[in-house]
Amino acid sequence: MKRNSLTTAVVAGIAGVAGFAGLANAVDLNPDGLGQVLIYPYYTVNKNQDSLFSVVNTADIGKAVKVRFLEGYNSREVLDFNLYLSPNDVWTARVSQLSDDGGAAVFTSDKSCTYPPISAAGEPFRSSAYAGGSVFPADGGPTDITRTREGYVELIEMGEIIPGSPLDNATLHEQDGTPNGGTPSCTASAIGNSAGQYLTAPAGGLFGAGSIVNVGEGTFFAYTADAVDGFSSQVLFSGSSGLTPSLQQANSATSIYANGAVAYVFDSGVLLTLDYQNSIDAVSAVFESDAVYNEWLTNANIGAATDWILTFPTKRFYVDPYYLSGGPVVQPFAETFGETVDGQSNMEVGINMYDQEEGTITTPDDFSPPSVGHPSSLPWEVNAISFLASSDPNAGEVSGVFGSHLVSNIPPYGDAGWLRLDLASGDGGHSMRAAASGAVLSGLPVTGFEAINVINANAAPGKLANYSGVYRHRASRACTNGGLACS
Repeated sequence: MKRNSLTTAVVAGIAGVAGFAGLANAVDLNPDGLGQVLIYPYYTVNKNQDSLFSVVNTADIGKAVKVRFLEGYNSREVLDFNLYLSPNDVWTARVSQLSDDGGAAVFTSDKSCTYPPISAAGEPFRSSAYAGGSVFPADGGPTDITRTREGYVELIEMGEIIPGSPLDNATLHEQDGTPNGGTPSCTASAIGNSAGQYLTAPAGGLFGAGSIVNVGEGTFFAYTADAVDGFSSQVLFSGSSGLTPSLQQANSATSIYANGAVAYVFDSGVLLTLDYQNSIDAVSAVFESDAVYNEWLTNANIGAATDWILTFPTKRFYVDPYYLSGGPVVQPFAETFGETVDGQSNMEVGINMYDQEEGTITTPDDFSPPSVGHPSSLPWEVNAISFLASSDPNAGEVSGVFGSHLVSNIPPYGDAGWLRLDLASGDGGHSMRAAASGAVLSGLPVTGFEAINVINANAAPGKLANYSGVYRHRASRACTNGGLACS
């Protein structure tokens, strides 16, 4: 099976039993971790950290992949390029800060072909998409290059490489019999902006991982990339300077809409088949959650600190005036970027905090320090939630683990517990546009993880030890149709 995905087989089987055998091409978030699209929820170079990334091609055929780095305020891209993976290939890279007052850049010593090529000196991230350039107008947020220091990454498979084609010949690694000795020719005429003629439709089989490392402090936070499968049955190639493919280009041959897409979503064990006229909604649907759940630890006796990362990978298509062509914000989001506060698009959420013994906070829910007019609001595409005492001078300014400046703070109730973040009820209610069946998902499309760091100041005489952990957010869904639960 080309996709090598048990989940895809099961879903297709369920659809076949139900009499919908043709629905195998539908957008789904693959819990097995293989897909056509990979979302890496966070990169950062703050606090002298580096972010490392890998992508693996499990297929026995080559892949053309769009790699796109997006900054955390409004998901304006800071760099993209085309990557060509040969069969069974791995590509690795790191993102690092260029200087104390500079932005970030991507570096790689990997031999897999990219177009344009990435030099040994690295490729600096760019500000033109948010500060104002030939394509994007300025978005009203910060214009400094330091805005590139944290964000997230998306990879989109554009197609499979036709065996024996000039592109295949240029990207295959010629082995010399030693480990890591394979080298492709990367012939420019083959891997350049005309490479689309050598592709067939994407078929998935990619997986990826990211990690955030501080060599000086000895911390290492590793996570698995989200894998979206069934994204496209069409070649989605674009040249090195194109803004496509994007998550707006999901497509399903079985959609009743000309440019629509179908999503498979599980709600309380029930498989929902949701057909959307706006294909971006199919991608949002597989990330949609009415609440996320995770733990937190802030015990000062063990030097513990916790950050939550919450990334909204489709938000820009609903709130950025560039994509809205001057129109209003699109649900489930509440305001356009910069509508009430420059550099923000606020989304009110509910905070339900508990300690480890059922105790709960009784003061009104809000982040610290409170924001005027936007209680308990997450304002960006990438958000870090820290758990620092209100008296801490960093509370609401810099997060405790990653040093994020895209931070909101929740003063902890005790020194350990768990949190339910309500994504559905804020702003009078967050819910997506209805699918063709009338089904409506509540909440917001989100991904991310919890990162905990514990410091042992007495590991050995004169030595310091850090212990790091990363835990994916748990989530729940809510779907209604005509006031009743979806089925």
